[in-house]
Amino acid sequence: MGIIRTVLGDISPEDFGPALVHEHILVDSNPSNGVNEYDPEEVFEIMFPYLIEIRDLGIRGFVECSTAYMGRDVRILKKLSKATGIHILANTGFFLEPYIPKYAFEYSIEDIANEWIKEINEGIDGTDVKAGFIKIAIEPGKMKEIYVKTVKAAAQCSLSTGAVIACHMESGKVAMIVLDILEKEGLNGDRLIFVHADSEEVLDYHLKAASRGVWIEYDRVNQQTSERTLKLIEFMVRNGFEDKILLSQDSGWYSVGQPSGGNIRGYGYLVRDFLPLMLKRGFSQDLINRIIVDNPAKAFQMEKL
Repeated sequence: MGIIRTVLGDISPEDFGPALVHEHILVDSNPSNGVNEYDPEEVFEIMFPYLIEIRDLGIRGFVECSTAYMGRDVRILKKLSKATGIHILANTGFFLEPYIPKYAFEYSIEDIANEWIKEINEGIDGTDVKAGFIKIAIEPGKMKEIYVKTVKAAAQCSLSTGAVIACHMESGKVAMIVLDILEKEGLNGDRLIFVHADSEEVLDYHLKAASRGVWIEYDRVNQQTSERTLKLIEFMVRNGFEDKILLSQDSGWYSVGQPSGGNIRGYGYLVRDFLPLMLKRGFSQDLINRIIVDNPAKAFQMEKL
């Protein structure tokens, strides 16, 4: 039996959902290869009510996707989890350039993988908070050497820990390249999440990725995208891939440097408004539960491979 590794410790997968699988608390968009100044207490006070709202709507799991060097602060996540009772997952990994630290360009693949393995097994930034998944990112277009390196490091980390890799890709063509690399490293497709898959217009890529085991994440659900997301879900269900769908909103975003964190986007829309739209569209409650309860538990479950 696997586990879900939260900022407060390991839990049973059956206790994780309903879950939001791609959200943000704090984001620092000013690359510094370090930590820019912000008030952790202010971040806590501002973001706390947004988490209480979704807790009261029934959400139990929350995957926080801000990486190191882009706003990851596990002390804030731990405090919010304790205060709200929500199971929060932190990540290890790197985002895109220019948010990749300079040392990563000099480190070997094994050096990077070992650093990430340590954050999953021992803790992050001198704390006892352990990462529960791997987050990486690839730009559309040519695969730069640094991205090949991070993909291979993520594969080694996943093989060692069982952690899933959530890869910001947006492009189906890039997803296929990443999947090819991971499989050559010995990793199964079900250890990869196609983050921002709803940005890919060519639906054949959704099917190709899902058929190879990849989790297909539609994570920009909002009022403007609801109709397109419903059609994407219909398409995947019609093709027999309802067990590969993940849903979230890419919301939150307390932005460092903005007064009071700037324009915070709440987390409530998906549960409060979108799931009722799914019911009206003819999706069963059982199917909805599979997508927001069962699928996240399977995707983020850790078992050493």
